[in-house]
Amino acid sequence: MMVTRQAKICGLSTEETVIAAINAGANYVGFVFYPPSPRNISIESAQNLASLVSEDVKKVGVFVNPKDELLLSVLAKVDLDIIQLHGNESVERIQYLQQRFSKKIMKAVAIASVSDISRAREYEKTADMLLFDAKAPKDLENALPGGNGLQFDWTLIAGNQWKIPWMLSGGLDASNVAQAVHISGAMTVDVSSGVENEPGNKDIKKIKSFMAALLASKNASINESE
Repeated sequence: MMVTRQAKICGLSTEETVIAAINAGANYVGFVFYPPSPRNISIESAQNLASLVSEDVKKVGVFVNPKDELLLSVLAKVDLDIIQLHGNESVERIQYLQQRFSKKIMKAVAIASVSDISRAREYEKTADMLLFDAKAPKDLENALPGGNGLQFDWTLIAGNQWKIPWMLSGGLDASNVAQAVHISGAMTVDVSSGVENEPGNKDIKKIKSFMAALLASKNASINESE
């Protein structure tokens, strides 16, 4: 049985790392439009980086409770394929944005307990994709909506069936991605801090290593199923 796993490299900010991600086999590249994040980039920078991306790689814009004006400004110059919402956006807000901007919406859901899975079910009815990330502890200083390098209990989502595509995120890197997909059943993973030297500074070698580890996990799954 053929297993095709995919990956999103998020928080890219330089031409070198965008090219490295694509050459390594990334299926999605993410650009962050959230000023408090060390991965935030300008619209002009994103426009330049997006021009390097081929049509078979999806361009994702990451936003946190964005106002329409910001989305309009970004989409006027950056041809995003997917809008990723990483705040506390409501189901109604997602429906509105889908209708206004005619873009696919990926809703990030922070996971720490079974109750968070129930909350994800509400978004499943509306969003085009889901992203499961670790919920930051309340006492974590300078916590971001995502990209904190934290893991959650992957068994919480293991065995769940979803009506729409989903990604696994949160503390993934080359050393644990094989275990993560094995336990969670994820077919698509999202990585940011796990391929950085420091917040916002992507490492080309780590990007290559992460993608190689994901490919190895795919081959292992193929062998196990034969």
